[in-house]
Formats: sequence, C-alpha cells, structure tokens
Amino acid sequence: MKSEPALFSLDDLRAMPKRTAPWDGVRNYQARNYMREMRTGDLVLFYHSNCKQPVAVGIAKVVREAYPDYTAWNRTSDHFDPASHPEAPLWFMVDVRWKQAFAEPVPLSAMKSMPQLKEMPLLRRGNRLSVMPVTREQFDAVTARRKNRCLPK
Repeated sequence: MKSEPALFSLDDLRAMPKRTAPWDGVRNYQARNYMREMRTGDLVLFYHSNCKQPVAVGIAKVVREAYPDYTAWNRTSDHFDPASHPEAPLWFMVDVRWKQAFAEPVPLSAMKSMPQLKEMPLLRRGNRLSVMPVTREQFDAVTARRKNRCLPK
C-alpha cells in the first residue's frame, strides 16, 4: 500500500487510536479490486511514495475486510464521488493496523536491484496504483534483511 508521507505516513498510522485507520479515498477500480481481495490478517508493506526517496517503511496488517468507503458520499471530502451512493457503493476501503516500522527503510532503488522482485507490480514502469498485490516471496524478500532490525511494536 502506497501513501504520500505528507498526507498519511506510517508514523501517522502508529499515532492513530489502536494504531488503526481506514485505507480510504482509493479511486482507481483496479486498486479497489485488490482491496476487496484482502483478508483479515493479511500483512501489508507500507510504502512512502511521492517523496524525495520512495521507500518501504514498515508493515501494517489488515484488520477489517473491504466495506463501502463512506468518504465518497461526503460532499466536503476530498474523496467525494457523486456517482457513488450508499445503496450502490462504487468504492471500498479496508482497515489497517500498524505492526512495525523498519529501522532502515528499503529504498525503491534497492528493490529494483533485487532479482526476486523483478515481477513486483510496484517496480513496473508507470504503475501508480496505491494498492498492489505482493506475493509472499516478494514480501519476504523486502523484509528479510529487516526482520531483526525492526523497531519495537
């Protein structure tokens, strides 16, 4: 899951009550569909994008499966969508909980040099989705060097 740290960072998630927040505002059908496939307990690589150095910064956990994104119905929200209605929602969100931060973030440049990640959607040219699938092998490759170097829960 990608987020711009100036808008919502891993530290922001950690500061939330119960270290949990909805992943709202996704307005891309493919990213929405990926979220609808998420299950409670799934681990998430939390990635900061649109910053000086894009990096994977830690891990979150899905604690609530997809449900209608009510920000689409709020006219004052940046995520308002007049085409979405409570009776027929177009957009969904999941709740995620902070799990751990990497002591040292994993830069995009390092991920690009890892052969195990050559098929990772994040590394494909032009991929701007905020939610993308990651295989278990890809997840393990990104976190392998970090397992003993994460900040405490």
